[in-house]
Amino acid sequence: MPQKPPHGIYDLKQYREQTRVFRDRVHAGDVLARMLNSYKQDVQMVLGIPAGGVPVGVVVAETLNVPFDVAVVSKITLPWNTEAGYGAVAFDGTVRLNKPLTARIGLSEAEIQTGIEKTTAKVNRRMAKLRKNRPFPVLTEHYTLFVDDGLASGFTMLVAIEALKKAGADHIIVAVPTAHKESLNAIITKVDAVFCPNIRSGLRYAVADAYERWSDVDESEVLNNLEQVWGKST
Repeated sequence: MPQKPPHGIYDLKQYREQTRVFRDRVHAGDVLARMLNSYKQDVQMVLGIPAGGVPVGVVVAETLNVPFDVAVVSKITLPWNTEAGYGAVAFDGTVRLNKPLTARIGLSEAEIQTGIEKTTAKVNRRMAKLRKNRPFPVLTEHYTLFVDDGLASGFTMLVAIEALKKAGADHIIVAVPTAHKESLNAIITKVDAVFCPNIRSGLRYAVADAYERWSDVDESEVLNNLEQVWGKST
């Protein structure tokens, strides 16, 4: 059994409520890795959420010298806004909907079902393309670090954590460069600890605001990252 860090949320005081604190995702991964260094001997795996969590997670894994893999999960986006989601689908088929939100915005059952089907197809395609039928890692006894590039509502991360637990993850630490304070308060009830250097609050939170350089990560970049780390382990 690993030594547990005290249950709680860990941030960096100098980054609280600040914007543009990371140069890019690589810099953000480096900051996270330094925060996590004390626990590296008890970490068995770093899992990144594609796409944006992969370049962050690769830096964490390489710095801590632990294996890296991906856990595919995707938000179910609104028909009129692909940046906003009302649910999520995880790699094992777990589907969860934000029912208060779907009721408030008036989505029909047909629209919801279409969203689930499209997102499930996206997850399955990414699983085949990124994991290439590799068996999912065994996640018992030691810590799994679960990494993304940031959390807004945190709903997708909650669904991903549920799927990880179904896959056998006994000890989970969430590591994200930036997050909304309210989201972290929900996440910490489901995991051992959360490491997040840049915690912000307020109505106008956006993950991208934590970065000086921000752009979407395409699948070719994710594949390059995976080939880089998996090539080193073969």
